[in-house]
Amino acid sequence: MIAAGYLQFAPRRGDVAANLRAVRSILDRSPQPSGPWLLVLPELANSGYLYPSPGSLDPFAEPADGRGPFLAGLRDLISGTEGCIVTGYAERAPEGPYNAAAALTSSGVVANYRKTHLFAGEKTLFLPGDTGFGVFEHHGVRIGMMVCFDWFFPEAARTLALRGAQIIAHPANLVLPYCQTAMVTRCLENRVFAITANRYGEEALDGLSLTFTGASQVMGPQGKRLARAGAAGDRVGFVRIDPALAADKNVTSHNDLFADRRPEMYA
Repeated sequence: MIAAGYLQFAPRRGDVAANLRAVRSILDRSPQPSGPWLLVLPELANSGYLYPSPGSLDPFAEPADGRGPFLAGLRDLISGTEGCIVTGYAERAPEGPYNAAAALTSSGVVANYRKTHLFAGEKTLFLPGDTGFGVFEHHGVRIGMMVCFDWFFPEAARTLALRGAQIIAHPANLVLPYCQTAMVTRCLENRVFAITANRYGEEALDGLSLTFTGASQVMGPQGKRLARAGAAGDRVGFVRIDPALAADKNVTSHNDLFADRRPEMYA
């Protein structure tokens, strides 16, 4: 068993310290689960979303080694616990910035994922992700990561499920109205748990204004919504789950989701 949850908040653009303080304050007001836990934060939780150029984003990005202020601060927050935080963040790499997600435990960064499918103006800021979809373990639970618009591509969740993910951690800055409902299908068609941690609030830049939809959620492998936040407001939502339920891929006594696949017919 593991406690699985989201932390929903509204990151400030260009203020890493304020965003870390916000996460700390929200957690301080929330009971910490006992035993192992997994908490997912929104996409680009360190930096905020809208920037005019990669150069303007660079001061608020940080390396994937966990030594930057935001990732190091999150590591300190969970020091001495059995927790794992998956957060979206702006990653600074020698070749340029990535829209990334890092998984941290008290020992530091244990996995890093770079967003595969960039959305809209993200293509002018970030390099396309090159990590592929990997799975890591936390207290025996197999966890995969995808970021926001990756949900639109069934191959993302399917690849993670085929690689053994029991839980998909999904940091997001959602502006389209479809994802929270579509994740019902993603979980049904793969029989996995999924945690979508979305931000709320608005950002505006150069005539573009975005409203983020909140409604962070935890989904079960039968397509049932186990926990959900409102469209706005700082929220933490935990639910205790049994990841082993994601091992059951049976639809009927004659149908196994993965055994029945016929990849030779899909080319």
